[in-house]
Amino acid sequence: MKLRYMTLALVLAGSLTACDQLPSGINGDANKTARPPADDSEVLATVNGMPITANTLEIYQQHRQGRAQGNPAAPDRKAMLEEIINLELASQDGEKKGVDKKPEIYAQIEQQRRAVVASAAFQRQMKKHPISEEELKSIYDEKTQASNEYKARHILVDSKEKAEILIAELDKGADFAEVAMKNSTGPSGKNGGDLGWFSPQSMVKPFSQAIIGMDKGSYTPEPVKTQFGWHIIKLEDSRESTPPAFEQVKPQLEMMVRNQRVQDYINKLRKKANIQIMETEPAPEVATEDAAAEDTAATSEETPAAKEEATTEDAPKAE
Repeated sequence: MKLRYMTLALVLAGSLTACDQLPSGINGDANKTARPPADDSEVLATVNGMPITANTLEIYQQHRQGRAQGNPAAPDRKAMLEEIINLELASQDGEKKGVDKKPEIYAQIEQQRRAVVASAAFQRQMKKHPISEEELKSIYDEKTQASNEYKARHILVDSKEKAEILIAELDKGADFAEVAMKNSTGPSGKNGGDLGWFSPQSMVKPFSQAIIGMDKGSYTPEPVKTQFGWHIIKLEDSRESTPPAFEQVKPQLEMMVRNQRVQDYINKLRKKANIQIMETEPAPEVATEDAAAEDTAATSEETPAAKEEATTEDAPKAE
């Protein structure tokens, strides 16, 4: 979770991101230094007395490089310094005209300040309690135990009675795939009920429990009930799954631990805080790029099972 920084150019463009650099403030005559340097690094330039330091340039450069991923290379160091000078000029002009005092602008500035300070506070916590290799390996061992994968077909119908009739047809020698194509509801029916390879954890519990105890080539003698309906399941094959190597999943494990520590950190602060919520009804939602990005991220982080449910109505995936 790196701190990202916003420049005034993004404000002028109307693109405000949650952890970017706050616009710097001045008071009174812009030709007088109203703000002390933000740090003690080398002063590279001054704009009406306002210092632009080496740290400021480094932060700006990191921000530009982050935004330029997949795009042409960011400007060189000298060009970036000129950009910062231009931004400082525009910032000073806006502050002289009271732009930063407008409630909606001030609220945005405060939100950026809040986000940056909060992120820095969490980074401080992480430095005190860094994530160890042993911790990650322990989680890896816990979550990547070898297990079996199964290849199966199923027939999904709306009632137990219908499922029992179809089981009787199978008992008489009917082809499972053909029965599925004629009777199974949902998209997999047209493929003979083929579900491909899957792990038991990806299916709802009644379905996975039924298939674990089956022999290859057999089908369930009784219908299996799930929230999706009544299933007749045929196990076609099974194999032992090989978990991914530790180094392959290490970045995901680190992110998982960091996310949990963020939650633990916030929960600890909330327990000590005096929080009073005055709003009784939720305010109308305002569509923003950040909100859209969060929605996209939430969708992309759904389990494969959830995605299957979105496209395959009959797939008995775990929720």
